[in-house]
Amino acid sequence: MAIWDDVLTERDRQVFAAAGYGKRQGFGRRPAVIVVDVNYNFVGDVPEPILDSIKKYRNSCGEEGWQGVGQIRRLLDAARAARVTIFYSTAPSRQTAVTAGRWHGKNSRGTEDFHSQAQDGNEIVREIGPHDNDIVILKDKPSVFFGTPLMSYLHELQVDTLLITGTTTSGCVRATVVDAFSYNFKVVVVEECVFDRGQTSHRVNLFDMQAKYADVVPLEAVLGYLDELSRELYAPQSPGIGARA
Repeated sequence: MAIWDDVLTERDRQVFAAAGYGKRQGFGRRPAVIVVDVNYNFVGDVPEPILDSIKKYRNSCGEEGWQGVGQIRRLLDAARAARVTIFYSTAPSRQTAVTAGRWHGKNSRGTEDFHSQAQDGNEIVREIGPHDNDIVILKDKPSVFFGTPLMSYLHELQVDTLLITGTTTSGCVRATVVDAFSYNFKVVVVEECVFDRGQTSHRVNLFDMQAKYADVVPLEAVLGYLDELSRELYAPQSPGIGARA
């Protein structure tokens, strides 16, 4: 049973099946991992129920976010063992009204984003923090692609598959997935490694991405894929080091 089955109507189930949506495209040969916005603003500073966590961090996904952190750590360990490049995204440590754009206009607590707690909260969660050879992308908008050098890095690495993790499923994850699809990457959303403050939004967006833009794949299947990868993938660890497969 898929995680979204309990929110679909029977009509929708029949329509999408009859229209042919949801076909699996599979993995490619050269993956990269993207960890979208897993910072303290989105999980809080301690695991606690979401209604408690959002009193301090308005964007927090609470305990479900911390559950996702644990699963992401498993994925990152496997990716590093396979020498797969890992990208992280987060917002800059300091925001202004200009760089924030419309974010503060759509939320009655938006001005909190300019307080020191929220700006410090853009630090990536330490339990899955970047290593020396990982790449951190700073972004102002939902997609990790928008206004960033991400595409040039993926081109250099000859990546054909993106393993997407992070938050929120309905927001920055989905925006990144749609842009990756638009650039013709094979896109894999690692099911246990994405999370959202809204349970219904999480389920519906997983369904919609699986139908049209990505494969939503269980973590165990992704770990198996990483374990079988060639260790000769082109992933230079420093300038001038690395060999093309």
